[in-house]
Amino acid sequence: MKKHFLPLFGLLLLLPALAACGKYDYTVHISDERSDIFCAETETYTLTVSCVSREYPYLCDGVAAQKSDLLEAVLREKTPTGGEYELYFTGEKVTGGEMSFRSVTGDYFYSRSAERFPEGSLPLTVVKDGVSEDLVLTSVRTENTLTVHEALTKAVEAERETVEKMTVGGQFCGEFHVRLLRRDKNYYYVGFVDKQGNILALLLDSETGEPLARRQSP
Repeated sequence: MKKHFLPLFGLLLLLPALAACGKYDYTVHISDERSDIFCAETETYTLTVSCVSREYPYLCDGVAAQKSDLLEAVLREKTPTGGEYELYFTGEKVTGGEMSFRSVTGDYFYSRSAERFPEGSLPLTVVKDGVSEDLVLTSVRTENTLTVHEALTKAVEAERETVEKMTVGGQFCGEFHVRLLRRDKNYYYVGFVDKQGNILALLLDSETGEPLARRQSP
């Protein structure tokens, strides 16, 4: 008994040190992420559908809660017509409904839960004032686009000092917003949110993870 006790006791003493050598998983602190964007354009409007995983209720409180997967569609008319739009996802089963006009942003919005996110392309039917149009939206992602988790890793590496200030007793005390963006090309937005709701925002190159801009608020 004595002979086996000492090696076992020594191993138990080493366990905390071995655990400390493991890499901290910052992805568990993501409360809002946009992993893909699908786009299409016609003569009269542009349409985007985003793949979103977001906590509910959505709060900037530095605490990441359980997330739900959503597909969020935004339709923007090139010339406002005041028309009514419906949107239908026409994959394995047809789901959809009426889009809501948002007066603040001047666009039409529709959201639904997602059992799984599409990949590559997304077939949809848009109905305006009873007239339907079939579209196939294409993902903005390329083979070189970082994943949400890879983008977060790059942001954490670039903001080591910030992360250390937000870490207490080896535990990160905050949450992350990580969103793929599409402008002239793809970017990533990464927000570091502390318990007071203060946000440090980074704009990253979507392929290299290089920080392109940094902003602190308030």
